[in-house]
Amino acid sequence: MALTPSNMTPLGSPMPALALPDAAGDPHRSDDLPDGPVLVAFICNHCPFVKHLAAAFAEFAREYKQAGLNIVAINSNDFTHYPDDSPEKMQDEITARGYVFPYLVDEDQDVAKAFDAACTPDFFLFDAEHRLVYRGQFDDSRPGNSEPVNGKDLRAAADAVLAGRSPTEDQTPSVGCNIKWK
Repeated sequence: MALTPSNMTPLGSPMPALALPDAAGDPHRSDDLPDGPVLVAFICNHCPFVKHLAAAFAEFAREYKQAGLNIVAINSNDFTHYPDDSPEKMQDEITARGYVFPYLVDEDQDVAKAFDAACTPDFFLFDAEHRLVYRGQFDDSRPGNSEPVNGKDLRAAADAVLAGRSPTEDQTPSVGCNIKWK
């Protein structure tokens, strides 16, 4: 497995606009999100790093959506060359994992480039004013290590944002597979 870290976009950066279809083809726009903080997660179906935390991330999403966090996941991989990441397979993943957030298709990869996303998973948490306050790892767990998959880093950041505070600026990059660029 090749390890690719997050690019660690500067904190305070504005959230790029997005207008993408979900896996079923229904349109989603950042302008249509409810008011409040937003988590944008770049994930995919086939990456072992995403598979490693997918169940815990699905649980995180169920819990934090109820707490008022808007969550969107984006698959920017070239599914022509990685068919496991096709919209049809994304629909299967939504059902299997019980995802409660829109899982969007970034076929032309422009949104990933706008966010400066580098890997899967790659997490970007924006405050209620849609300014970047966290970018980094879900937690210290990786495939093959003994660290628990608990989302402690992302949970701490989301808890702070939902309480109206800024997360710590001491943030660890996410690590995963590189986005499969065209």
